[in-house]
Parts: sequence; structure tokens; C-alpha cells
Amino acid sequence: MDWYQLWQIISAPDNVPIIGLLVIVPFYTWYGLRQARANDRLIQELEANPELAKTHHRKTFPYRPGWPTEVHVWPYLLRIEFLAAIIVTALLMVWSLTLDAPLEEPANPNLTPNPSKAPWYFVGLQEMLVYFDPWFAGVVLPTLIIIGLMAFPYVDANPLGNGYYTWRQRTVAVGAFLIGFYLWIALIIVGALMRGPGWMLFWPGQTWDHTRLVYEVNRDLPDIFGITSPWGKGIFGFFAVAFFYLVTGFGIHKLVTRSPLNRKIYERTSLIQYLVFQFFAITILVGLPAKILLRLLFRIKYVWITPWFNI
Repeated sequence: MDWYQLWQIISAPDNVPIIGLLVIVPFYTWYGLRQARANDRLIQELEANPELAKTHHRKTFPYRPGWPTEVHVWPYLLRIEFLAAIIVTALLMVWSLTLDAPLEEPANPNLTPNPSKAPWYFVGLQEMLVYFDPWFAGVVLPTLIIIGLMAFPYVDANPLGNGYYTWRQRTVAVGAFLIGFYLWIALIIVGALMRGPGWMLFWPGQTWDHTRLVYEVNRDLPDIFGITSPWGKGIFGFFAVAFFYLVTGFGIHKLVTRSPLNRKIYERTSLIQYLVFQFFAITILVGLPAKILLRLLFRIKYVWITPWFNI
């Protein structure tokens, strides 16, 4: 798209949440990591000085004489939460009154828009259809993401970091969440802002040309190695996926056990907890972007081809 088209897209009321994501998510990521860094410095300081740990009030803000040592939930916390609720409600009312984003007219098979895009919160799923089969992108991956989000609290054997921000004590958990969350936002941005007619990829500044034709030949990974028989492709794909899981699992293991604290947490983790974590980390956090890069950089469509499913 050219810059005028880009402005038309980002200024559309339907796309305001995406623009909000571009601003709000990085800001609060920075804000949270900033607080985590301050807490980590305080933790290191108290660990190095046990006498100070006995008297310090354990807050990153310096204590000032005259401050109360304890405050009650009412009115201090609830007052802030009540004000936040009022401000957000007023903001949503102004938003709904000033930005006109009505539902479109009933579908007309004689008038189909090109490109036809899902609402912004589903564009990430629609973008994944480029890289995976519909059953995998639309059913398996979303199901795995939901199950993984439900399972992670139960496979987490780290009792630290509850109730305060910290990077040093929650490196694996925070890092895994950031990778998955930013990957999902990237898919939404690419699908909403960079996919033009025919769902072709247009960089910012490129005009959406409805007559554009792209002669890109996709190929499967076994084709590169000259494997043509169906059984050969199935066996080769199985070992390729197994090799990927073994190598990636070993790399993740070395990464999560790099620090003494993470090694101690690993020793507290049961085998089932660790295998569940490894499965979701390899499949979602590494496998998903790896498959996307294979398609974008090397035009590889499938890695594992069988009569029943293709990945």
C-alpha cells in the first residue's frame, strides 16, 4: 500500500485498537520491565546485606519519615481502582460516540471485497492460514494456545515473583509470555496493515495493485532433498519434526537452566511439568515462528506430508 492507503487503513475506526496496541503494549512492557529492574536491584541489595534486609521496608521507593508503615485497602486502594474504572468508562463512552464503526451490510455474493479481512482480533488467525492448513491454523493452534495458557500456572514450580514485578526471578515465565504475546501482535499487524488484494504481502509505501501477480513456487522440504515417494515424504517429515523437537528442546533446556536460580527451580519441577512446558514452548514459541520463516524465506510449504495431514 502507498502512504495514503496506509493512512486510510490506520485511521479507520475499526483499526483504532490496532494502533492502540502499537502504543500501549510497548509502553506498558517498558513500564513493567522498568519496575522489575528496580525490584531486582533491591533484591540483590538486600541479599548482599542481611542486616539491611531485617529493617528495610522492601519497597523500591525510599521510605520517608512520617509515612505510615501500613495502609488499608479502603480507602487507599479502592479509591484508586474506583477512579480508574470511572476514567476507563468515560473513555469508552467517548470512543463509542465519536468513532463510527457500524456492522457492515449483509454479505452479498455478487460483491466480495478484496481483501476480505476478519475483525482485528481474528486477523492473526487469518494470517496463520498463509503458513498452515486450515485445520491446523484454525483449530489445532488456537486450541494449543488456550490449553497452554491454562496449563502454565500448574507447571510453574517457581514460587517467586508473586505480587511484584521481577525479571531476574521470573526470566523463563516472563520471556516466554513476551515472545508469545508479541508474536501474536505481529501477526495481527501484518494481517491488518500489510496484506492487500489476494492476501499478498505489501510493504508500507507499496501501492495495492489489484492486477499484481506473484510467481512464487512453493515447495515441500522433502522436495529439496529429492524425495518424491509419498511414504518417503512421510518418513522424512517425521524424522525432520522429531529432530527439530530434540534440538529445540535441548536448546531450551540449556537456556532455562543457565542461571543457578533457574537450575534450582528446574530441580523442583516434576518430569510431567517439565515435558508439558517443553511441548508448548517448542510448538508455540519456536515451531510457529520457525514455520513462518521457512515459508517467507525459503518458500517451503510443508515439512511433514502424510495422506492424513500436512504440517
